Amino acid sequence: MALLQIDNRQARHLWLSAQGIDRAPTGPLDLPEIIRQLGFVQLDTIQVVSRAHHHILWSRNQNYREPMLDRLMAQDRAVFEHFTHDASVLPMEFLPMWRRQFQRKQAQLDRAGWFKGLPDKPERDAIKARIEREGPLSTHAFDTKVEGKREMWARPPHKKALDYMWYSGELATCHRVNFTKFYDLAERVFPAALSEIALTDEAQIDWLCRAALDRIGVGTSGEIQQFWDAASAQEVKAWLGRAKTDLQEVEVQTAKGDWVTAFAPTNLEDRLAEVASPTSRLRILNPFDPVVRDRKRLFRLFGFDYRNEMFVPAAKRLWGYYVFPILEGDRFVGRIELKADRKKSLLTVVNFWPELGVQWSARRFGKLEAELQRLARFVGVKSVETKEV
Repeated sequence: MALLQIDNRQARHLWLSAQGIDRAPTGPLDLPEIIRQLGFVQLDTIQVVSRAHHHILWSRNQNYREPMLDRLMAQDRAVFEHFTHDASVLPMEFLPMWRRQFQRKQAQLDRAGWFKGLPDKPERDAIKARIEREGPLSTHAFDTKVEGKREMWARPPHKKALDYMWYSGELATCHRVNFTKFYDLAERVFPAALSEIALTDEAQIDWLCRAALDRIGVGTSGEIQQFWDAASAQEVKAWLGRAKTDLQEVEVQTAKGDWVTAFAPTNLEDRLAEVASPTSRLRILNPFDPVVRDRKRLFRLFGFDYRNEMFVPAAKRLWGYYVFPILEGDRFVGRIELKADRKKSLLTVVNFWPELGVQWSARRFGKLEAELQRLARFVGVKSVETKEV
């Protein structure tokens, strides 16, 4: 039997719909539902305009404001922090299916070469006892110093201990103050009813794979694995073997016109029938937005060759330090480098690059200006200016 074929435009629309970026970012805000639909939201410390997690959420609904995520975690306990492919927030209801990830991360850190200089268990227990007595503490409550050469990613022993216990699920993020993480005992953060749910390893893998596939629409084995990065490639392949009666193989057309075999839920045709064309509204996406995070998938579906160059030496950058992709409808039409100065109440366009083959009419520039003004209001600055280059 011939495989169901999904042409490139359908594939783009399905992906944008699955990621909640296909519709105008307006209307009533349901923040927990946005995070649930995305699966997770990556956290990032860098604030060139707005930190990545805030920008990602604002891109889905522009009624979002930065304090809302903090309240969702610290007051409502509706989300928790842990590690997918990077530090992220996840819906608290996912906790029972995330238990194995605590164990996986601890096992990774226990391997030779990881976390050199990690305090031993009695020292870690002493740190944990302080948190139990005093309540949530940040790394600033401790005074051990970096040992040896002060390299970029060097951490003092107490920070290694805190992070080790956070990765392993002994500690949890209670709240943040100016993005500084406060650690508390996991049992004081995670609801007891969820903590008591015990799922087998196989059941957790099954949920992870199905939830990933639901959020990418169609995907290869590697894309399913990379979505959460909470199961190994071998575990995902084994799951595909077990779940094949609940899945279908399909062929997905790339931006170049080639065809790639992928997996999809059996209700894919119904889902495709419900997917509408994306809004023509122009969007400035964050470099860590899930739509662009998987660079290989991005290039295959959209032909958009994008990379994050903030850790690339300036002389070797093709574009710039913090460059935002520009999405219009179902294609990427350019990229833009921005910087916000809250003291001067200014959003500066540092540089702009139209995508090759895209004509930038006065109407399209008008749409970009409107989005820049919306972004400026979001980060609380009054003016937008273009830097002379």
